Amino acid sequence: MKTQILIAALFFSGLVAAQQKKDSLKVNTIDAVNIKKQVFKKQGDRLIYDVASSPIAKGTNTFNLLKQTPMISSIDGKTLKILGKSDAIIYINNKKTNMDAEALIEMLKSTPSEDIQKIEVITVPGSEFQVESTEGVINIVMKKNKNNGYNGTIKMQNEHGYYNNPSAGASFNFRQNKWSGNSNFRTGTWTERQKYSLSNGDPTFRNESYGFNNDPNTNFSGGFNLDYEINKKQSLGFSYNMRYNKSFNSVLDITNWQNGILTNRTINNEDAQTRNHSFNLNYEIKTDSLGSKLTSNASYLWFNRDKVSFNESFPLTNDTINKYSALHQSVPQIINNYAANIDYLKKTAKGATWLMGISYNHTNTDNDTKQDKLVKGEFVIDPNQTNHFIYKENILGLYINYERKLTEKLSGKIGARYEMTRSTGDIVDKTGFERNYNNLLPYLNLNYAINSDHNLSYTFSSRIRRPRFWELNPSRTYFTPTNYTQNNPFILAAKYYNQELNYMYKNAFYANLSFTMVEDAMATDLIPLQGTVTAPKKDGDGNIIHDIKGNPIMETTKFLRYIRTNYGKSRELGLTLGMNKSWFKDIWTTNYSVNLGYISFKGAVLEDPTSMPVPGETEVIDPYIIDVKNYNMSATFNNIIRLSSKKDWFLGVNYFFASKTAMEAGTIGVRQSFDISLKKIIGDWTIVAEVNDLFNQSYYRVEGVQPNGSYNNITNFYYPRLLNIGVTYNFGNQKLKKAREIKSANDAVKSRT
Repeated sequence: MKTQILIAALFFSGLVAAQQKKDSLKVNTIDAVNIKKQVFKKQGDRLIYDVASSPIAKGTNTFNLLKQTPMISSIDGKTLKILGKSDAIIYINNKKTNMDAEALIEMLKSTPSEDIQKIEVITVPGSEFQVESTEGVINIVMKKNKNNGYNGTIKMQNEHGYYNNPSAGASFNFRQNKWSGNSNFRTGTWTERQKYSLSNGDPTFRNESYGFNNDPNTNFSGGFNLDYEINKKQSLGFSYNMRYNKSFNSVLDITNWQNGILTNRTINNEDAQTRNHSFNLNYEIKTDSLGSKLTSNASYLWFNRDKVSFNESFPLTNDTINKYSALHQSVPQIINNYAANIDYLKKTAKGATWLMGISYNHTNTDNDTKQDKLVKGEFVIDPNQTNHFIYKENILGLYINYERKLTEKLSGKIGARYEMTRSTGDIVDKTGFERNYNNLLPYLNLNYAINSDHNLSYTFSSRIRRPRFWELNPSRTYFTPTNYTQNNPFILAAKYYNQELNYMYKNAFYANLSFTMVEDAMATDLIPLQGTVTAPKKDGDGNIIHDIKGNPIMETTKFLRYIRTNYGKSRELGLTLGMNKSWFKDIWTTNYSVNLGYISFKGAVLEDPTSMPVPGETEVIDPYIIDVKNYNMSATFNNIIRLSSKKDWFLGVNYFFASKTAMEAGTIGVRQSFDISLKKIIGDWTIVAEVNDLFNQSYYRVEGVQPNGSYNNITNFYYPRLLNIGVTYNFGNQKLKKAREIKSANDAVKSRT
């Protein structure tokens, strides 16, 4: 806690020192400062980073640029976080991107930073945005030059971690009179290597598992946008995106000990394929000269994942409990989504803005899980784990926003989103449910520009978080026969209430205070349920063993089941102190932030809602009590140093630290990452070499202990140190205006696949 207080004091001392500069400057000096363009500023409900005026936005890509943007961070090179915690939803020119997460990251890495005008960070989005829970929005505004012609980018990259992982991508843009378009294609292979250490038990029992996972992947992804300007007021657009990923011969190898005795070894072989196709048709008409417009979209999404696995467990001792066992499993998932929306943006002569809209989503998921188990040397259907789950969901959304400047210093935005959800789940021939609920989600933002140096804003928002479709599919993923994850079709949507107070000083220093309340909270991670199953003892042929009186002999087996479920409520208070500033005539650019947090989780999981009674067996679940209070801290220090006067050599030095953080399933250990990069610009070529997590310190480990003494510890080491070497070539007319980015009607559904 002393470290947290010290860092906070350093930031506040910077604010005080900056304020102590008196207004004794000459008038001409003040004028010179005023005409210099602001790189970082607060405007309404968002913070704006003017990339075109920043010295670091040369010769890099959009993803690296986002990592250097205030309030945004990434420690794994695959995801972006806002304020160190909230997931980031990417918009381009106020339109949500129409692709899956991995394809989106590759697109950002292949987009030159020179194409970007500014980046807007919206920590608490308004009612018009399709976001859930505490998700924030990053809106990337592209430059708008209208030259005819074409341009493109070719990028090759080699990433070396435990294995060598090459990839390549290309993008092409064109504009000719009324037609414009862009396309992209990416391909790559990578093999993920992970090392596991699992331990769980209670004062009378100890189970330990150690092993590794090799997961080879090959993927192809791409898409195109076409836009036709019918006339000066009307535009028609069509977009298509696809992604295919193949993961064959994935191997999970786990060795198990019970009470210090070597018992068995489990090997799981898995083949999986994922296909994703999405289409969107867009029509837009401008209704007046003030910027009012009507926008409509019709979308279709098809998602398919096929997964088959073969799990074998080999006994390593001559005991009667741990016998050879095996199972086959097939877990397919097919998602069809049809969506449409209409938005009307109305601007008035007095500067006010109205936004009204309606959206509709229909989603059908089909999950036909089959599982066989070995009985008497033959594989037979396991009726308890074989199920056909069909889930249908209809969401109708109505939303309205009103925004205007109230005085010279005070502006506001108020809105609401009303969502009607109708859903049914049917586990064929077993059970089913129906859920109908309505949610009114209000929004308020007030922004007060105290003077040219000080800005204060307050935001309130309410959101819900629906379970992802794969979380609902009632299937298992096995580590061992008694240690596995269990999905849950009975999860309820969680309700979020977000508040935020933001202060900015001289467009360089900022403080952000946030508070989040969650009802019907879902665990951030899986809940580890421990328990026992008592069943008749069987011989090697599957026959029940009886005693001399003819009664079946019963045996008890312990299990650890990681489950997704609601548990109760959570509260989170956070304070972020940040600074974005350039020094020594832009030679050294800094982006520093410190996040201080207090979290509280309270609730319990007393039963497994997915358990189905099995004749002759008795299952007992140990209650899982959640009563967590925790202080935590994280810090990000990003530095870009220009090494030459020609602005063609740059050095990057970044550091990330996160203290121990308590979650519902336990306490996550300390994580840190030290990254360095070197960039060379040669005309239209950019060469980058970087090392991420030089000291291998950002892996995942969690320790959890219950009041009754039962515990669950996990260490997942995924070899985070990566060496990247990338070469990018930009060709064609670099002042070309990009095609109009289209907002798809089913964007909200894509994030749940």
